[in-house]
Amino acid sequence: MIEVLGTTRQLLGMTAARFLRDYWQKRPLLIRQAFTGFVSPIQPEDLAGLACEEMALSRIVSHNRENDRWTLRNGPFQEDEFPGMPDHDWTLLVQDVDKWDADIRRVLQRFDFLPRWRLDDIMVSFAATGGSVGAHVDQYDVFLLQAQGQRRWQIDAGPNPPLAFREDAELKLLREFVPTHDWILEPGDMLYLPPGVPHHGVAVNPCLTFSVGMRAPSSADLISDYLDTLVADADESMRYRDADLSPPRDANEIDADAMKRVVAALNALRINDPDKLGDWFGRFITTYRAGAEVVPDDDPRSRIEIEWDLEHGAILQLHPFSRMAWRRGKHGATLFCSGLQFQLPVRDARRLAGSAELDSALYSALSEDGRQAALELHAQGHYQLLADGEEP
Repeated sequence: MIEVLGTTRQLLGMTAARFLRDYWQKRPLLIRQAFTGFVSPIQPEDLAGLACEEMALSRIVSHNRENDRWTLRNGPFQEDEFPGMPDHDWTLLVQDVDKWDADIRRVLQRFDFLPRWRLDDIMVSFAATGGSVGAHVDQYDVFLLQAQGQRRWQIDAGPNPPLAFREDAELKLLREFVPTHDWILEPGDMLYLPPGVPHHGVAVNPCLTFSVGMRAPSSADLISDYLDTLVADADESMRYRDADLSPPRDANEIDADAMKRVVAALNALRINDPDKLGDWFGRFITTYRAGAEVVPDDDPRSRIEIEWDLEHGAILQLHPFSRMAWRRGKHGATLFCSGLQFQLPVRDARRLAGSAELDSALYSALSEDGRQAALELHAQGHYQLLADGEEP
């Protein structure tokens, strides 16, 4: 099946285990009414307002049908630009809207069938009638949730689809696109696409679409960052050595024995050390494609002040741009937050990574090491101390 009906109990129209076994990174799936009765928590004018903010990552893609020319403009935009926009053939896209809007962020809770650290962001797009970004492919998994209005989606789910790009557009648009499936999505419908599936969405009428994307670093990203870590930690005394050297048959040849010594020198960097690799990956994945940098508080409150505030109804709320994950180790666990790491008991690491808010009860349930980690994260700006009922 490539089209199923969602239910209030099963967002995916099936169990999570079945979806991950049969569809995840294997084949597309359209889930009708995955979000039954869905009402968008934001309106097009809210998205336009966000696109005017300096920190927001926004784009406008326009299409001229007469000459098939595509135009890309990057934000921030001016508020007075939007009233003069045409009523057709353009799309506004804003990345990381979940970081800016708590209601959008709550949508991510419905995707708890995936590792939280794999979820990247929710990009929200508004498209005027006919608006599109052209036929393209993504190199990561994406869930396309129709939030308002109608959008027509076409996909090419055939084997070995053509993936060459057009050379006359600054966007990476497919030169050739032959759809195998064609649907119109209504609010609450959701289309899942694995990496590499060509797709093309066109607004039937003015509409909002939420794109829930995954973090999928390339092999080059992984290797580059890990090698930087290895080089930074390398001991200068660790060098190429050849104490077992014999007279060479040809002094100009790099022979097999020399290459064995090269491998030995590289292995001395502990490239395959599970703990070293795990700690690096935890730091890397919690900073990968960060939407903005979290800065330390200019005047962090003291521990006694924080604990007094918590006892009187305040909470420590995780900064929306801060990302957490944890990893079990030989002795306890490691908590990662935006590149920082803390050695903690498993219970503390699990609680902190799984809680966007720390109230007095949760804070009190932490060990002393867990509390110290929470206080340090507050000092670094990753937790905001909010009084009872105070908005961030």
